[in-house]
Amino acid sequence: QVQLVESGGGLVQAGGSLRLSCAASGGSVSAYATGWFRQAPGKEREFVSSISRILRNTHYAASVQGRFTISRDSAKNMVFLQMNQLKPEDTAVYYCASTKREMAYTVSDFASWGQGTQVTVSS
Repeated sequence: QVQLVESGGGLVQAGGSLRLSCAASGGSVSAYATGWFRQAPGKEREFVSSISRILRNTHYAASVQGRFTISRDSAKNMVFLQMNQLKPEDTAVYYCASTKREMAYTVSDFASWGQGTQVTVSS
């Protein structure tokens, strides 16, 4: 299984932007569909966005549609999540995950997970 490491989290004011990175090793990021999930304290881990394995189709949760953009750089073996117009309710630990499925949206569909990066949005 591919190993994943997230980075780019931090503290930002509401309305600001962050770009999260997910670096893959032990395999090509192009061989997997990759997703971003987040988990706030006391809440279940929830789907944020994913990009499909071959066609690079993207999908977003309704709560982030139009504000977040997922992308993949095969040369760098990385996946990114550009987050704009951040809101306090976006505060969470963000995880990237990979699957050999063409596309996936649920926690149980993803086999490999990173350790997470904290995003905090102040009001």
